[in-house]
Amino acid sequence: MNTHYQRIVLATRPSGEVTPENFRLETVPVPTIADGQVLIRNHFLSLDPYMRVRMDDVKNYAAPQALNETMIGGTVGEIVASNNPQFQIGDKVIGMMGWAEMGVSDGTLLRKLDTTHIPLSAYLGAVGMPGMTAWYGLTQIMQAKEGETVVVSAASGAVGSVVGQLAKLRGCRAVGIAGGTEKCAYVVNDLGFDACIDYKAVNLEEQLAAATSNGIDAIFENVGGASFDACLARVNPFARIALCGMIAGYDGGDMSIHNARMLLSMRVTLRGFIISEHLDLWPQGLKELGILVAQGKLKFRESIAPNLAAAPKAFIGLLKGKNLGKQLVRLIP
Repeated sequence: MNTHYQRIVLATRPSGEVTPENFRLETVPVPTIADGQVLIRNHFLSLDPYMRVRMDDVKNYAAPQALNETMIGGTVGEIVASNNPQFQIGDKVIGMMGWAEMGVSDGTLLRKLDTTHIPLSAYLGAVGMPGMTAWYGLTQIMQAKEGETVVVSAASGAVGSVVGQLAKLRGCRAVGIAGGTEKCAYVVNDLGFDACIDYKAVNLEEQLAAATSNGIDAIFENVGGASFDACLARVNPFARIALCGMIAGYDGGDMSIHNARMLLSMRVTLRGFIISEHLDLWPQGLKELGILVAQGKLKFRESIAPNLAAAPKAFIGLLKGKNLGKQLVRLIP
């Protein structure tokens, strides 16, 4: 076994947009595990928008990412040494080992994975936190019903792609919003959405009106900004909005909302949520998502950076919408 491994720490906090200089790649010794601990060789790292929020030292739902410590992040990997009777060498697991090739855990928040019918990497996407985020927003907040029109921003991403497919399985009209013709084609042709609006086009409102001729009953919001504002103008009475993310503003973008009056006049329910606060529903949601993926009824795509050193560039690309599907980092050759 190697005596050293690589990790990435937060070197400085961003001032505006994230830059590669905010991160530092380090080589550190492989630790000796104590009683009750396991050593994990991570195979994939998940890159997610929430990481940008945690990089700032501001009031939030969770503590800021500490400087000079391993960047937070979800991982899947394999147990390579164990002093914990609950885990054996060779077990595949998901945890929060962060931006690192290896990690040590006492087993808390570590979960064994069955890769018989589901690829290991999918547990960081459609059958993981992003999938659960989609499932919770659609089933618990939007409560989408057959025949309703559901609009999903960042529809080609890890969360949005699942929301739309789950909506279609419920008999809804699914309308996506994504950036560029390639992403919109993927959303409609591969994922089965009824329509997809290109927010980079000049006629955003016209596209949205054409795709939502009966108005909008539910919105899954990942982005905020102009596209969210345009959706608010078309909500039906008693529409429901699951507010998952505001990525348009994470790096200092314009988040102006001109149609906020619709929240009152249309008696809209808007609820922000953090999926890690609803762990009681994870077993139910993950079971449903796992069955759908295993049966081929829930499709997903992955953008994979080749190694840990490529993680900062991939993360910056994620914030700018350059990924298609779930953004991962490969941590093994």
